[in-house]
Amino acid sequence: MKRLAFSMLELVFVIVVIGILASVAIPSLSRHPLQEAAEQIATHIRYTQHLAMMNDVYNPTAPQWYYARPQISFRSCSSGGNYYYVGSDMDLNTGHIAESESAKDPLSGKNLYWLNTQCTPASYPNREQKLLLQETYGIRSVTTTCGGTISFDSFGRPYNSFSTTNPYGGQLTTACKIVLTHSDTKEGTATLSIEPITGYVSITYP
Repeated sequence: MKRLAFSMLELVFVIVVIGILASVAIPSLSRHPLQEAAEQIATHIRYTQHLAMMNDVYNPTAPQWYYARPQISFRSCSSGGNYYYVGSDMDLNTGHIAESESAKDPLSGKNLYWLNTQCTPASYPNREQKLLLQETYGIRSVTTTCGGTISFDSFGRPYNSFSTTNPYGGQLTTACKIVLTHSDTKEGTATLSIEPITGYVSITYP
């Protein structure tokens, strides 16, 4: 005899399966901005190291050639908030970079660049907005134990300063800690660590 409807047992089974699937899927859809910000920064630190290892900037005719090492630098917007940029000081301007010297985001193709007086996304559509940490992720503060700029040499070794006389001065000797604090106290903090010599990056959530 042909059945025209589901039995009660079959309906209950389907409802149970849908409930299990929902319980698995729904948590994955919830957003964790602090974690997103920390993982993004870790990715860009690794990307900066990758750029340094792929492009040896040594130039025997320029005494301060090492200023051109790829760097990631953390800064504050003059209007409030914080950001970072990635690039290389090809003009050897004491380590400071212009937008034309910034790196491109591999995914979006936008410039990994902002400036403290220009933290207005609508005015600069060619810049990667996700680098504006407070506006995008709600990051209230960014503090480091090694200064605001980390650069890498062609061996992938991290530096936290540019010496005026020694191209290999300023290498990290202890782990550099970058602490992100979210504006929502429930989110808490995240700490990124950059290890000396290897430049290995890790994230902890206390």
